[in-house]
Amino acid sequence: MLNLPGLVCALALAQAGAEAGDIVQPKLRDVSFTAQVVAGYQDELAKINRDFGNSYRVKATRVLAKEPFMIRLESRVGDTEVRYILNGTTRVYSIPRARVNQREDLSEAPGKRQSFLDFGLVTPSMVGGLFEARFVRVDRATGGLVFDLTYLKKWDDTSRHRIWVDREKRYVFRREWYSQSGRLMATFFHENPIELNGIWLPTRVTVRNAEGKVAGIMQYVDLRVNAGLSDSLFSVR
Repeated sequence: MLNLPGLVCALALAQAGAEAGDIVQPKLRDVSFTAQVVAGYQDELAKINRDFGNSYRVKATRVLAKEPFMIRLESRVGDTEVRYILNGTTRVYSIPRARVNQREDLSEAPGKRQSFLDFGLVTPSMVGGLFEARFVRVDRATGGLVFDLTYLKKWDDTSRHRIWVDREKRYVFRREWYSQSGRLMATFFHENPIELNGIWLPTRVTVRNAEGKVAGIMQYVDLRVNAGLSDSLFSVR
């Protein structure tokens, strides 16, 4: 049956345009989960880039993320713990057992900063603090809102992301990543969303390289939303 109200709504939105506020999760404060590798095909991942491929060699990573711009990743390689912390523009890699503590200032390298976008979400701090969001269209096939995310002009980084956002659940269900030269690097399909504390978030991501071949699949388990993560978890001192 033809959904005339929905069609009329989509037509009106397409004519009027959408705004950045239509794609963010305004109530999201923090999220934590374990990212488990379901499949990683190194030959196909290598066509994206080497660092991206290496991330699939770690079978499970604990992820903690908090607004604004705080991310902590914890993983184990054998019996060795590896930590990654991003707080604002400061990134720290540490391997306590080996007494390794590498610190980087990413204030001029926005493309190296992870964000909630990697997990299929857009937050208020990301729009205006990291990206400019430009409405492109309403996707006819899915009804999703299509936006281009480009880094703020103060940075000399022309890489960008094109995202498709579910306008009711407000999660990114598709993302295309383009390099500074405009080359398509990878396409991410964020799937199987669930609702926790009024926030919808995907629980699975499938990555395809520029040739359209599946390069990797991850699933997210043990999800928690707005649990009140302490700022101390993201300390880079």
